[in-house]
Amino acid sequence: MELNLHRLWIFMQVVEHQGFSAAAQKLYMSQPSVSNQVRRLEQSLRVTLIDRSGTRARPTAEGEVLAAYGKRVFLLAEEAVAAVQQVSGLVTGRLLVGGSATVGTYLLPALLARYQRRHPAIDCDVFVGNYEAVQERLLGGAIGIAVVAGTPLGDRLVVESVLDEHLVLIAAPGHPLADRATVTPDDLAADGTRFLLREPGSQTRALQERVLGDWGLGGASRADIWGPEAVKQCVAAGMGLALISEHAVVDELRAGTLAALPVTPAPQPRPISLVRRRDRLLSPAERAFLEVLRGVRHWPGTPGEAPDGTARHTGDGPCRC
Repeated sequence: MELNLHRLWIFMQVVEHQGFSAAAQKLYMSQPSVSNQVRRLEQSLRVTLIDRSGTRARPTAEGEVLAAYGKRVFLLAEEAVAAVQQVSGLVTGRLLVGGSATVGTYLLPALLARYQRRHPAIDCDVFVGNYEAVQERLLGGAIGIAVVAGTPLGDRLVVESVLDEHLVLIAAPGHPLADRATVTPDDLAADGTRFLLREPGSQTRALQERVLGDWGLGGASRADIWGPEAVKQCVAAGMGLALISEHAVVDELRAGTLAALPVTPAPQPRPISLVRRRDRLLSPAERAFLEVLRGVRHWPGTPGEAPDGTARHTGDGPCRC
């Protein structure tokens, strides 16, 4: 019994796209050709791999087992290519980096621009989603490396803290507390504040809930808002207050379209973490990105940052490079 890897790959596309026609479009093949290749794979294994009785093609129990092994087979093939490329070094290639919503929107673009200046022959792709979506792709092998807010847990992951960031409490400019020199949790409670939280599955959401608990406001009125940009727009419209990354509101605070409330005690900083699978061999392009990220001392664009991302010595104090 032989396992044809070409047919296995076609079968994997049918499973992923839940249909022969969708897989055919992805593979630039005709639908009958895709169906024929999967049928021949079934004949070689003497089992039915795809349930064709419904409107969507779904794997049978045997098909689910084969699909799970198929992911491992093609992940191992990618690692084999990466190992061979390591011998000759980094010349050309492709880099795919995952990023949680805040990091992927406000940090990764500047880092990848810096990376491409060093490695212009490398094509860069970015996947941005909340942490649960990024972790799913990381563990599934679709992403080799990711940068996320917080410190993920998991035996299969290697986590390395690279930067810190702070959350700030933002309000519409006309909010009654916007002109206060200091705001306390009691002030927020007395005002009947409604807090706008990120969607479940976001690392920011987990930190928001922890901070509200520390302030004694765990039972405060709240609403779920999906994505940092939507959060900012809802706050500006007067729907409530929100804890959000300081880097997500730089332009709005400067323009005066949002206000930062000086809450005491302030939320503790959270780490920005580099995450990768423990059992996955990194490609040369990914290892080169690690070097760029590990060389960053400040969030790109912050005062005191030199063009290469390291700390700039201003002469006002000891150099912290």
